[in-house]
Amino acid sequence: MKKTRRQNPKSPPKTPSANEAVENANDDVSERIRMTLATAIGEGALKPGTKILEDAIADHFGVSRTVVRGALGVLESDHLLERKRNRGTFVAEPGIEEAKALFEARRKIEHAILDLVMSRATTEQLDALEKLTDEEEHIHHHGDEKSKTVLSGKFHIVLAELGGNAVMTEMLSKIVARLSLVMALYEEDKKDDCGADHHRLIVSALKAKDQAKAQQLMDHHLADIEGRVRLTEGQGDRHTFLAVLENFS
Repeated sequence: MKKTRRQNPKSPPKTPSANEAVENANDDVSERIRMTLATAIGEGALKPGTKILEDAIADHFGVSRTVVRGALGVLESDHLLERKRNRGTFVAEPGIEEAKALFEARRKIEHAILDLVMSRATTEQLDALEKLTDEEEHIHHHGDEKSKTVLSGKFHIVLAELGGNAVMTEMLSKIVARLSLVMALYEEDKKDDCGADHHRLIVSALKAKDQAKAQQLMDHHLADIEGRVRLTEGQGDRHTFLAVLENFS
């Protein structure tokens, strides 16, 4: 007599325990804290050297200081924050050698990204990127400085995404974020533009499949950005001092 195999009833989906639910909620809030601070730093609302007030963050988000420190630890590893012994955590102040290394790394990565975009991006994607430069142009004439800065950085991240390499995109995002601190500390020649004209020319070269032209235009664009800074200790000290005057006057 053939035995029939006993069918086990499907077990109900496992529900997270109370501890797991709390941990998941804390992780979500920690990520919100990280994104909030990273955005504020990138947009210049939190200047280099600004002290991070853990108690204020904990009160605002309704979490413990342990959760806050978890978010701050991630930003420290990304070099956007730095902890000073017995003093607390501050928005990072990149040194001159670090600034030079960041500019050099950006040039190399942007070159590699252009190569990938040239071979992988579709016509539709490049058309969408071109529309972004139109938005930049509108912001240049009608927007505030914060909007210009945000949109200018967005172009390079979107361009990186078209290359289809998530690792390179992440690397560039972190470098651009750290360079926002460099510009805040050392920028001397502030220009009233967001790079829309440079960006549009780069897109045109990509659509024409002119790789050499695209690389040349990117080099010119990045050199223009680097040309706005004066990498001297005195310049960094001056910006830090001016920030103090702005806060207290």
